[in-house]
Amino acid sequence: MSEAITRERREGQALPPIPERAHLGMTVWTLLRWTMAQTGAMMPLFIVVQAAIAGAVVVGFGLLVPDIDAPTAELLSTGAPTILILVIGLVLCPWGVAGARTSGTLTYQRALPVPRPLLLVADLVVWLVIALPSIPVTVLVARLRYGIEYSIDWPLLVGAFVLATIMAVSVGYATAMLLSPMMSQLVSQVMVFFVMLFSPVTFPKEQLPEWFQAVHSVLPFQAAADLLRAGLLSDRFEPSGQGLVVLIVWCLLGLIISVRAVIRRG
Repeated sequence: MSEAITRERREGQALPPIPERAHLGMTVWTLLRWTMAQTGAMMPLFIVVQAAIAGAVVVGFGLLVPDIDAPTAELLSTGAPTILILVIGLVLCPWGVAGARTSGTLTYQRALPVPRPLLLVADLVVWLVIALPSIPVTVLVARLRYGIEYSIDWPLLVGAFVLATIMAVSVGYATAMLLSPMMSQLVSQVMVFFVMLFSPVTFPKEQLPEWFQAVHSVLPFQAAADLLRAGLLSDRFEPSGQGLVVLIVWCLLGLIISVRAVIRRG
């Protein structure tokens, strides 16, 4: 009898209300604030690094070329933003992800009751903000050094910047998630070394052997540089449809691999 009475009392008790799930916008905004608080605090240092790299590419590389002419100066000046974006995506982003993995921050974030792909979305937005100064910094340095007059195609420049940054960050993010922290940093350093010295970003592709030109026709580095160059100097360079397709394909590839790495267990 007592058990029946106890069961009736338990059934009669009202269950505590289930808290409402935060809507998607609030979740994304919270993750953005969290990621910006972690990474965005380094923004002044990132801007200094970008200015130093811009000076090294625009001015330092120019010192290696005796009696630099206008076309060479334009290639250096318009290729420097691509190098900055690639450094941010392929070096700084893996460095940040490796640090989050080592400290346990990423493990804690993946355990939160939020869709895991939103972690990648928050990182992409923050790194896009961090990469924003890359173009004005290089434009300013080039104007002071060579007096280049830019003819900017704003829609093309903005689109190329977003695509190039997403490509670089997603590839760097995937590298940092798939490899060990130390190995991912080593691979990112090798990739940037390859971009700065062996990719037709700051020099004409005709200086490379034909087989190497064919390799770069399917890699995203030359494609990103050509689109950004066409956006900065629209009266002298035209965007390439093939380059746009290559950049979009690499963006999708990097995003797919990054999402799979974020949502996998373990």
